[in-house]
Amino acid sequence: MTDSGPKFKTFKLLKLILSGVLVTVSLLFAIASIRTLSLDVNVGLQLARWEKTNNISLVVSQQQREELLDNFKAFPTVFSSDLVRHELVANYSHLFWVRGSQPDLVPYLLLAHIDVVPASESDGWDAPPFSAEEIDGFIYGRGTIDDKGSLVGILQALEYLLMKGYAPRRGFYISLGHDEEVSGTKGAMNIVRVLKQRGVRLLFVLDEGLAVLDGVISGLEGPAALIGLSEKGWATVKLSVFMAPGHSSMPPSETSIGILAAAVKRLEDNPMPRLFGHGPEKGTFEHLAHKFGLPMKFIMSNLWLFAPLLGRVLERKPETNAFVRTTTAVTMFNAGVKVNIMPSLAEAYVNLRIHSAQSLQEVLDLVQSTVGDQRVKVELIDGFDPLPVSSMDDKSFGFQIIKKTVLEMFPTVTVAPGICIGNTDSRHFKDLTDDIYRFAPVWFKPGDAQRFHGINERISKKNYEELLVFYFSLIQNCDILKLPEPHSTIHEL
Repeated sequence: MTDSGPKFKTFKLLKLILSGVLVTVSLLFAIASIRTLSLDVNVGLQLARWEKTNNISLVVSQQQREELLDNFKAFPTVFSSDLVRHELVANYSHLFWVRGSQPDLVPYLLLAHIDVVPASESDGWDAPPFSAEEIDGFIYGRGTIDDKGSLVGILQALEYLLMKGYAPRRGFYISLGHDEEVSGTKGAMNIVRVLKQRGVRLLFVLDEGLAVLDGVISGLEGPAALIGLSEKGWATVKLSVFMAPGHSSMPPSETSIGILAAAVKRLEDNPMPRLFGHGPEKGTFEHLAHKFGLPMKFIMSNLWLFAPLLGRVLERKPETNAFVRTTTAVTMFNAGVKVNIMPSLAEAYVNLRIHSAQSLQEVLDLVQSTVGDQRVKVELIDGFDPLPVSSMDDKSFGFQIIKKTVLEMFPTVTVAPGICIGNTDSRHFKDLTDDIYRFAPVWFKPGDAQRFHGINERISKKNYEELLVFYFSLIQNCDILKLPEPHSTIHEL
């Protein structure tokens, strides 16, 4: 691959790390304290000749560092630049427009969110969850991973670029929602409404979602960066049984609780059909196959034959069963008011995460048929279909730019497509673009996934700096006007 302008050479990276430690760590400390087929990766565009762009190296002077520390909450250059327009949406969410020099180029959007899930020191944290305390090179705090690291990284990358006199060719948006953890109905949805009113069409959207997995996938040689192409769908279903109340001294042969319990048991005993290999998860395994030893390499390289077998293996563990099918989780069960009164109402809530190969309606029909009892009322409380699958071929601008940026920073990482089993604000933007990607270069090692929404959420200072460099480089790489022609082998160059 031809060098696309001055890159981050080793000495520049060292310079970056040394010069940026104080400001990057201080920024994240401050923000975190606020509650709130076997596929060869060495083919395709990696060997192609990329257009050169004006990449700027990230070196911060002592004076700039001190000035930024004095104003770290304001990102002064971002808010004072003539290139940037900022507005509040729904009182608490933020929308930025960074004007490009070539308005005919379709813009893209970088997405993050401000809010966090609750946390309490009494839960057993090693440091208070809103203290941003540093322990052994890690910053502990709720939101360090989800999602203040990306939020601050995006804004700080833009701050540095503008300080360097950078002016993008391609304009782009930055969207910061304030209620992602409760579905984004006030933040992201209102930002989408604003963009729709203005007739905005986006080249792609990049949000949080998947990450770099290092030692997490058993048998995989080296780390893997998974870029989410889609999200599973969602449904919350209420099951209810109504019966005449009575005294417990004269009970009927069946009670509302018993009828409902039997229905719930049928749902748990009869999981949704196995669909492994019919969604984006197929691409994940095909792209990673060459990094496994035998026999897994052979099996994963021939999913046309072995998908049913591999699906049976994966369904044995909850964390991998989620990739095999629509999952069914009974999460609430309510009945009874007194020990000597027969309950007139029993109800249960079931949460389903819908596989890409199914629709919401198909899942509801299966729930109804599995319950198989007219006395049990099945009611959809809320839900939506799985998100469309974004493109990832050699003509996919967003995917290839993200991949290029990752490999420039981490040449030994294997990049593969993936699917998010959870949901993000990005789903609200599906009418504005054909391509939504879910990725941030957060490194997960064994045990780290439990910190996500859990106890001792943390990010290393080194990894935060990598987040910053990722967005700093990505913004510049997006100034490429068009992707190069792909090459299938090195001999074509």
